[in-house]
Amino acid sequence: MPLTLVREYAPHLIDARSSALLSDCLSHVARELGFDHFALTYEPRIRFEQRQSILMHNYPAEWAEVYVSFGLAGQDPVRRACDRTVMGFEWRNLENLIPMTVGDRRMLSVGRQVGVADGYTVPRHLAGEGSGSCSFVVGPQSDLPRERLEAAELLGAFAIEAARGLAGLGTYDCRPVLSDRQRECVLWSARGKTAAEAAIIMGVTESTVRKHLRDARERYNVHCGHTLILCALYDGLISFPDLLRWWNNLLP
Repeated sequence: MPLTLVREYAPHLIDARSSALLSDCLSHVARELGFDHFALTYEPRIRFEQRQSILMHNYPAEWAEVYVSFGLAGQDPVRRACDRTVMGFEWRNLENLIPMTVGDRRMLSVGRQVGVADGYTVPRHLAGEGSGSCSFVVGPQSDLPRERLEAAELLGAFAIEAARGLAGLGTYDCRPVLSDRQRECVLWSARGKTAAEAAIIMGVTESTVRKHLRDARERYNVHCGHTLILCALYDGLISFPDLLRWWNNLLP
């Protein structure tokens, strides 16, 4: 039955071309899975300030008003827990993911009083781009449908991908911004090598390395080497494994 729900609703989530359609589909998904409410967010990073953030939910109006008016987003333990796992989690397990403060417990208690009792949240992150989450929530009179959490995990992931599309993300220009030599210089810089050290490794002069790095910054229209590295990481010209494998090989 849960997999049947995934096959039935996943295409509708993927094809949702407006916030209204996506919200309506998620309302149906939540009910079919045995939940009472849902909440979906996607927040692009600063690099994408021209992109819009996505926030939709069908929480009780009283809770939505409290959450917004008191600015609880910055204190939300569920949001903090999203940064500590790549899999969905039950809210009752929050203390296994993050330190719970008195304010966190008070916030969850207030939520229960207005109809947001327990939930299952699916987090997703893309380095350099943004982060999102999809929560399926039950009220005080309902139990979490644990036999359907696997389906919630999959459908939540589809919903977050749909939100990325609505935020104007999810498509990339895969043409390389840097030349092969520029990329190599950026890679050695990201590995912590100076221009002189990179020149020895690459068998070129130090001035050549400096020129490649300067040209690379100009192509990205940035003035800082650290920002250049971040741009190259985002565009996939270098990757975290490129760096981590090399650092690990240096360990005794």
